[in-house]
Amino acid sequence: MIKVFLVEDEVIIRNGIKNKIHWEEEGFIFAGEASDGELAWPMIRKTCPDILITDIRMPFMDGLELAGLVKKELPDTRIIILSGYSEFDYAKQAISLGVTEYLLKPISSEKLLEVLKNVAAMIRQERADRELLEQYKREMWENIDLEKKKLFDRLVNYGSSTSELLEQGQALGMDLTAPYYTVLLFKLMTVDDSQEYNDELVRAADCICDRLTSWEQLFMFERGLEGNVYLMKAETEEEAARNIEKLEEQVKTVLEQFAGVRYFCGVGETVQRMRGIRTSYQTASKAFASRFFMEKDQFVRAGQNDRLCIREEQDLSLEAVDPSRIDRKLVENFLRSGAVEEVEDFVEEYFRNIGSKNYRSLMFCHYIIVDMNFCACSFLSTMNIDAALLPAQCRDVDRFSAFSNSYEGMLDYVKCLFTETLRLRDSSANNRYHDMIEKAKEGILEHFQDNEFSLNQAAAMVNLSPGYFSTLFRQETGRTFVEYLTEVRLEKARELLMCTDKRSSEIGYQVGYKDSQTTA
Repeated sequence: MIKVFLVEDEVIIRNGIKNKIHWEEEGFIFAGEASDGELAWPMIRKTCPDILITDIRMPFMDGLELAGLVKKELPDTRIIILSGYSEFDYAKQAISLGVTEYLLKPISSEKLLEVLKNVAAMIRQERADRELLEQYKREMWENIDLEKKKLFDRLVNYGSSTSELLEQGQALGMDLTAPYYTVLLFKLMTVDDSQEYNDELVRAADCICDRLTSWEQLFMFERGLEGNVYLMKAETEEEAARNIEKLEEQVKTVLEQFAGVRYFCGVGETVQRMRGIRTSYQTASKAFASRFFMEKDQFVRAGQNDRLCIREEQDLSLEAVDPSRIDRKLVENFLRSGAVEEVEDFVEEYFRNIGSKNYRSLMFCHYIIVDMNFCACSFLSTMNIDAALLPAQCRDVDRFSAFSNSYEGMLDYVKCLFTETLRLRDSSANNRYHDMIEKAKEGILEHFQDNEFSLNQAAAMVNLSPGYFSTLFRQETGRTFVEYLTEVRLEKARELLMCTDKRSSEIGYQVGYKDSQTTA
């Protein structure tokens, strides 16, 4: 229903308009009336009418002044001016204010109703257009996000020539041209670093996204549970440093209102040329992996976490070994929330942090191998995963000596052990998420008729963030969420076409499209 508000200082005219039109029968709601603009304005702000009918000449506040206030605060409200004055200046001023119709008194109720219906048709068409645009944006978001991920992969892995990368970026609304680039890996997390969906996390992420949207030199790529990649471009290295500091300040400011949210950012080297983005990403990954060793809520620059060098081989000195530096809690945290691609950086940083003088001691290496094996098996047990599923070289004690004869062998073993442990964890998680995706499919079948049903709503049904849900859904079904939803709608439309005598426009509306053309 279209809401109409009337402002007219002449009581007879106001009552005539109010009483001679059968508002509800004609598809309108008479939202209120007033005798002048000053009285009308607070009522208009409260009722937010779709159409305002107002006289021009009124005491206290005339119609043109009122129209100016309405167009400023309620720009979607359509205004119909009534005037007993045909002077061109009034019409000209009305046009400049964006008034929809300028009608001269006296006017019959039939003529006014005709104009009201025309304006109402315009409003409904605009609403339909906005709804279609919003639906299109919702449906395109997932595809655009997927294309962005592919683009970043090409940037890091030299998957295309520079000109091709620039063209691909342009197609996604990103001007990648710049002398300098910096990659930043950013992640929001709960205080306990839980992997589960959290309303506060999502609101914090939305606030940061809103704050950074206007940055023309900053591009965001989602990484699911691992957070986001930011690619920052700059004209000089000094500008890059200033922009990173500005980004850090804005993140801190935004997150002050979210007590349960922590953050960490690994900042890569600032590089010249697009080909250098790979190096920046690698150094950012190394800095990002240090989140397991350092305090949260900070930006760590590349090289900031470098510590120890490998010592020359020494004789075993038990007094030199500091067991307190062998922090099993760090290992547990990594196995719980780390990623396979982070294993190498984590393991190397972990052993740099131990600070032992016995890196090349065979006894020390053997001890580490046994201890790390125990940590991995214990973690798998907490996940209800049988450690016997690990490859033989990771669990067979008789094979440990083959790795413990050198520091390099120990590193290779631990990297292999952690990689296989995380693969088992992820496989188990995928099985767990399979049930969630099935629940999401059921939700799609229940809500596909809702034109506004979106990926965000489906993700909320299964307590996952939209970005991570999108990734899991595509992995599980082989289709994006929007592709799957469209298939469900089209299948139901085919069924209705074959089994009912409904028109295609009715069927389109019934399966979730406001306009039958949307199903074409």
